Amino acid sequence: MSVLRFNALQEVLNRKPVVIEEKNRRSELFGKNVFNEVAMRQHMTKEAYRSVMNAIEFGTKIDRKIADQIAVSMKEWALSRGATHYTHWFQPLTGATAEKHDAFFETNEDVGAIEHFDGGQLAQQEPDASSFPNGGLRNTFEARGYTAWDPTSPAFLYGTTLCIPTVFVAYTGEALDNKTPLLRALQAVDHAATAVCKFFDKNVAKVNATLGWEQEYFLIDTALAAARPDLMMTGRTMLGHSPAKGQQLDDHYFGSIPTRVMSFMRDLEKECMLLGIPVKTRHNEVAPNQFELAPIFEEANLAVDHNSLLMDVMEKVSQRHQFKVLFHEKPFEGINGSGKHNNWSLSTNTGVNLLSPGKTPMKNLQFLTFFVNTIKAVHDYEELIRASIASASNDHRLGANEAPPAIISVFIGSQLSQVLDELENVTKGKLSPQEKTDLKLNIIGKIPEILLDNTDRNRTSPFAFTGNKFELRAVGSSANCAGPMTILNTIIAKQLADFKNEVDALIETKSLKKDEAIFNILREYIKASKKIRFEGDGYGASWEKEAKKRGLSNNKKTPEALKAKISNKAISLFEEMSVMNKIEVEARHEIELEEYSKRIQIESRVLGDVARNHVIPTAIQYQNTLIENVRGLKEIFGTDFEKYAKEQVDLIQRISQHIAEINSKIEEMTEERKKANKLKGQKNADAYCNKVMPFFEEIRYHADKLELLVDDNLWPLTKYRELLFTR
Repeated sequence: MSVLRFNALQEVLNRKPVVIEEKNRRSELFGKNVFNEVAMRQHMTKEAYRSVMNAIEFGTKIDRKIADQIAVSMKEWALSRGATHYTHWFQPLTGATAEKHDAFFETNEDVGAIEHFDGGQLAQQEPDASSFPNGGLRNTFEARGYTAWDPTSPAFLYGTTLCIPTVFVAYTGEALDNKTPLLRALQAVDHAATAVCKFFDKNVAKVNATLGWEQEYFLIDTALAAARPDLMMTGRTMLGHSPAKGQQLDDHYFGSIPTRVMSFMRDLEKECMLLGIPVKTRHNEVAPNQFELAPIFEEANLAVDHNSLLMDVMEKVSQRHQFKVLFHEKPFEGINGSGKHNNWSLSTNTGVNLLSPGKTPMKNLQFLTFFVNTIKAVHDYEELIRASIASASNDHRLGANEAPPAIISVFIGSQLSQVLDELENVTKGKLSPQEKTDLKLNIIGKIPEILLDNTDRNRTSPFAFTGNKFELRAVGSSANCAGPMTILNTIIAKQLADFKNEVDALIETKSLKKDEAIFNILREYIKASKKIRFEGDGYGASWEKEAKKRGLSNNKKTPEALKAKISNKAISLFEEMSVMNKIEVEARHEIELEEYSKRIQIESRVLGDVARNHVIPTAIQYQNTLIENVRGLKEIFGTDFEKYAKEQVDLIQRISQHIAEINSKIEEMTEERKKANKLKGQKNADAYCNKVMPFFEEIRYHADKLELLVDDNLWPLTKYRELLFTR
């Protein structure tokens, strides 16, 4: 056994859980390190507090003098809790978070050293940040970028730093981050949904998109992870034979949480409570050493911020517990990968969930309106939904019989499908009094009763209705939720705006009453979007054939899927809804293609390195031992040695064959990589996808065979049985 692997295993055996003392109830800790409404009421003047709340609720601008008051209050609150620095916390197009810390400390000629923070520093900064991906939005000689305060997401204290959530934009105003398009999409869906709500309730003045994410992840001991160069460099194991026991007994799922892991979870949850992240659920997931946590639903922008923050907090807390947290969608071959289910809905300022029926026919018709419009939006933009969850790492998971397939479909359950089928047959045009009564009582009226027993889930569906929300199950565990949430809210906004226009037109031109017009439009939407609805097994080969007949896309790889983002249809959508202009859309497409290529390039280099510098030398070392053994047998048995050394000779030959295949495939892969590097954009990504990546499985096959043949005492890499079953 290699010294590194031996020391790693010895270190794990000596591990003890970090003891976490909890003296407070979670409710007492919640939001203590957040400059939330409670803190603002305590530290701000009424004028400043009302100004912030108006900015949050109605999007009104904050006056500079008021901004100074807010900044002073925020600074005093932060200093009282031990802060020394502040930062504009933003989400660049890397998918991660970014921060540049500045001290409150300043020198002053009159009073010497002071702690200073004013409205200008709060509202805007120029961090430059020119090395972030920009897709051509900024030139090197024109690298000015600005961060601007987002008052809808409260500032928080992280360690000794006051973190102020901000957007990040170029000098010319184009978005350089994930938050800016999301905020625009949320504003678009607010306006469109509020206008539709007026059909049912004139008191609705605002609609918020809500999000509840479910974060899956793996925990691996740091010492064991450090003995895997591939895991450290790429976030996944490029090599490794499946253990005899994996997840086939289903004994890990919802099982008793291991002691060390429970200690990590308690520590993590405490940090989350202080930061106002309302985590509620924790449990073992399907794969060994895989876990999940989930929060209470929040407004979508805040939920996205909280998920991004959570992933950073998890990295830090895991280090305290000698764990490495893995967010890669498929870190281990042969067992389940990790997703991040995005549970989405719409809620009004009057406290109504628009995807939940009520006690009256009018409330149920409102539910049906938003329900059908959501299905129609997904139908019209299914390729864009697929593009929103595309990444090199998520490609390994989608369609792998553990996650939804790359074909986007909507699951609503058999009983709700029956309701839509009945509505599809409603008389077109004006309705008789009897038809209205039958419709409201026999179809619309029974929806609440149906939903009471219609909460089962189709795990193979990418977009499933689960009682009072839709669950986008195809999002990858490492993803920033802002991407899919921006696209989902944009297409919903577009669909609701079109619906409102069509209803108004029917009322004006056909002299139909409001309810009749709504029924007529919904009837057509149900017909038009029928092919996106699927209640069966999304894993089956028959579904691929059926989906093709229906005309649904099946973009299995990221370079192919991303093309939908720069289609004329997509660009028109983003521009019409004022979410992104053409330049911003094309820049993101360029960045995502480049990221894909770079990730595959890195994996290719790491695979070649590990195979040639770890696997092959170890195999040769063991082979030499076998050769010496055969020589010894020949000395002892003479000409009869072959019948005693047959197995050893066969093993030597098999090892030689695997070594030769690995070397040959690495040479071929390297040549394809050189060719790919000469290409740009789409061609570069296509080459890495179709020419370079296919070698990964071939090289892995032979390396994994060697793992089974070579003496365990010599094998240099920690094995799956150690990574996944050592607590």
